[in-house]
Amino acid sequence: MTIVKFNQARLSFNPLLLLIFSLITSAPTLAQSTQEKGLAIAKERKARDVGWSDSIADTSMILRNPRGDEAERKMRVKSLEVTSDGDKGLTIFDQPLDVKGTAFLNFSHPLEADDQWMYLPKLKKVKRIQSQNKSGPFMGSEFAFEDMSSFEIEKFKFNYLRDEQFQNMDCFVVEQVPLEEDSGYSKTITWVDKEHYRAIKVEYYDRKDSLLKILTMHNYQLYLDKYWRPMELRMDNRQNGKSTDLITHSLEFKTGLSDNDFDKDSLMRAR
Repeated sequence: MTIVKFNQARLSFNPLLLLIFSLITSAPTLAQSTQEKGLAIAKERKARDVGWSDSIADTSMILRNPRGDEAERKMRVKSLEVTSDGDKGLTIFDQPLDVKGTAFLNFSHPLEADDQWMYLPKLKKVKRIQSQNKSGPFMGSEFAFEDMSSFEIEKFKFNYLRDEQFQNMDCFVVEQVPLEEDSGYSKTITWVDKEHYRAIKVEYYDRKDSLLKILTMHNYQLYLDKYWRPMELRMDNRQNGKSTDLITHSLEFKTGLSDNDFDKDSLMRAR
C-alpha cells in the first residue's frame, strides 16, 4: 500500500494541489452531512404528523391495466396512532361483491418486521402475511403489502440528494434505503416539499436497482389545522404499464377508535 504524504508548505503555493487535498480530506465529512441532513428532513416530516390519534376514511381503489380498462373497489380505512410503536391500520373492502368483507390488518413496527393479516370471507380464514411475501401486490393493485405500513424512520438509512422543484413546489429530494432484508426495494427516492414537509412524489427501485414504480400525491387537504393528507394517490408501475389510484372521499379524525378495534378478531367482525 502506498502512503501519500502532503507537504503543507508546497500545497500553499500550488492551488491545484491544495484543491485536491481539500477534496480528499473533506469527502467523509461531506458524505456524513448529506446523511445527517436526510435524517433531519425525515425527522421533521415525522414530527409534523404527531398527535392525530385516529382516523376513518372512505376510499376508492381504482385498478387500471395497460389498455386503460378500470375496475373500482370501495373500502374503509381505519388508522390508529401508537406513540410507543408503529401505527395500526385496518382496511375493509365493501364493494364489489367478490371482495366484500375482505379485511387487512397491519401493525407497523419501527425496529421489527411489521405484523400483517388478511381475512378472506370465502375461506372464513385469517391468513398471516409472511415477511418474505410483503413485496407482493396488495389486493391485485400496484401497491405492495409493505407500502401499506406507516412511515417509521428507524426502518431506513437516509441520504439528502439535492433540492428540486416538483409541481411548482420547492422540494428536498431524499434517498431512503430500507434496512429490512425482505423489502422488495433497493431504495426509494422521495420529494418532500420544503414548506410543509409533505411527501409529494416517491420513486421505487427494485432489488436490481431499476425504476419499478412512481407514486404521486395530489390534492392535499389540511385537517385539525395541522395534519396534511393527500386525497388522491396514483401509483404507476413503469415495468408492467399498470396503475392504481387511491381516492379518499371522506376523512374524519379523533373518532374514538382504540386498540380493541385493531386485533385479529376485528378482522372477522369487519362488516
